[in-house]
Amino acid sequence: MEMLEAGVHLGHLRSKRHPAMAPYVWGTRSNVEIIDLVKTKEKLAAALAFLKKLAEERKMVLFVGTRPSAKGIIRQTAEELGYPSVDRRWVGGTLTNFRVIRKRIETLEGLEHEKASGGFEKYTKKEQLELEKNMARLVQNFDGLRRLTKPPDALIVVDISHDKIALHEATRTGTPVVALTDTNTDPRLVAYPIPSNDDARTAVVYMLSRMRSVIREGQEAALAAKAEAERVAIENANAAEANTQ
Repeated sequence: MEMLEAGVHLGHLRSKRHPAMAPYVWGTRSNVEIIDLVKTKEKLAAALAFLKKLAEERKMVLFVGTRPSAKGIIRQTAEELGYPSVDRRWVGGTLTNFRVIRKRIETLEGLEHEKASGGFEKYTKKEQLELEKNMARLVQNFDGLRRLTKPPDALIVVDISHDKIALHEATRTGTPVVALTDTNTDPRLVAYPIPSNDDARTAVVYMLSRMRSVIREGQEAALAAKAEAERVAIENANAAEANTQ
C-alpha cells in the first residue's frame, strides 16, 4: 500500500497525542502511535473532492509549508499548478491585511522592472546596494506569493502545529483549510483534516502528489468547460447572423 510505504501511518509518541486525534489512531507500536489508514483514506477523499471542486471553479489555493520536510516540494507543487505558496516564512497579515501584502509584492516587481530596464544606474553605488538589499528581503518574504492577486479561497497547510499564524489568520478570515493532521495536532481546527504523518518527507510528497493530481483534473475540466462554452457561443452567434441574412 502506497500510504504505508510513504510512512503516512507513523504518528508521534503516545505521550504527545492530542485528545481530538484519538478517533484516528489505530494503535501503538514501540510507544509510537499508528494512524488508522482507513480513516485517513476517508478524510483524504473528502479533501481531494473539495480541492477538485475549487479547481473546477477556477478558485485560488495557497500552499503553505515552512518546515524542512515540506520546503521545496510545496513550492514546486504550487508552481506546477499555477498557485502561490509560502515555504520560507509566513508573513503576518498575508490574509488579514492582504492589501498591504499585495503592495509589497508590487513594490518588489517594480524594483525588478526598474533594475532590468537600467533604472538603477541613476543611483549612487550606495543607493544601489540598499535597493539590492531591499529586493533580496522582498524576494525572501514574497516571492512565492506573486500569483496571489486576491485573497485565497483556501489554504493547504502541511503542518498546522508549526504554521500556527497561517492557521490563525485563516480562521479569522473564514478561509477553509486542508491540512495534514499528525497525532499531536487538533483536527478540529481545520475544515478538511487528513490524518497523516507531517514530518516525514515521503509522507508529505505522497499527500501533495495526490492533491496535485486532483487539482490538475479540476483545472483541465475547467478549461474544457470554457472551451465548450466558447464553441457554443460561436455557433449561436453564427446561427443568429445566418438568420438575419
